[in-house]
Amino acid sequence: MAAETELHFGATVPDDDAGTAAQARLMESLGYEYVGLGEHFVRGNPPAPSHAALPLLGVAAGATEKIRLLSAVLLAPFYHPTVLAKMATGLDIASGGRLTLGLGIGGEFPVEFEAVGLDVKQRGRRSDECLEALRRLWTEQHVTYHGRHFHLNDVTLNPPPTQRPHPPVWVAGRREAAMVRAARHGEGWFPYFYSPDRYHDSVEKTLGFAAEIGRDLAGFQWAFFSYISIYPTVEEAEAVSARILGSQYLYGGDFSDIVRRYCILGPVDRCIARLQEYVDAGVRYFIFNFSCPKEERSRHLETVAREVIPGLRESAGLA
Repeated sequence: MAAETELHFGATVPDDDAGTAAQARLMESLGYEYVGLGEHFVRGNPPAPSHAALPLLGVAAGATEKIRLLSAVLLAPFYHPTVLAKMATGLDIASGGRLTLGLGIGGEFPVEFEAVGLDVKQRGRRSDECLEALRRLWTEQHVTYHGRHFHLNDVTLNPPPTQRPHPPVWVAGRREAAMVRAARHGEGWFPYFYSPDRYHDSVEKTLGFAAEIGRDLAGFQWAFFSYISIYPTVEEAEAVSARILGSQYLYGGDFSDIVRRYCILGPVDRCIARLQEYVDAGVRYFIFNFSCPKEERSRHLETVAREVIPGLRESAGLA
């Protein structure tokens, strides 16, 4: 189970928001430790607004001084490992060593894979190879690597990242293949749409997969991408969250049922109680995504910072 004795908190910036710099400054002023930005390249057809994560994280870096920069998440199969290593290193150096690289494999929108000539069915293997080569590019010189999708011959990147040996990598996902990827290649596990019970199960499985390959996960960062909707009643929060998330994802099914099972809903005291269940399951890093209309975002940011986070720290008895 998670050995980390402190709780850490961040939140995402809307991917359709031009005010990245202002949002990042506000979050830093409110005491958040992470500002997160996700990405898609063609989000459906017709496409919803979306951006690439690393350029906007650069904007956030320039607008702030201390808050960590988190790709939540970057789509690994779209990147050649040399390109990703170089881009991430540049951001880590420019920000003074503040980058955490959250990586997923995508797949919700097959059209975006088609748009760049990738086979969506190969996204897992491409990501594994990218992560294998990425770690070597960050820590070695004269790297030679030959996989199914990527080939490197005597590649050395200069300069290296500010964080040594490299920026931490959080592996996102929901299935066991992602847990294996986290155990093998990550410094953190970063699932979403999980119940507390499922999160606890994923911790045990990830530790087991690491043990199988002889990897010690001491210092591993157990994170959770947490959708939260704060309203006077659970019913109102559920209705708002289902509407917002239903417009963002194309998973099908009943989104009311999904948010009821996986989202943090209701008044502050109810949200704290539910988040405590995740702490008990092993979560130590919460990254909030606010399931609310744009005009309600500032209220959510401030309520979480001033009421939910202090209340959860008191409830958990952790710093």
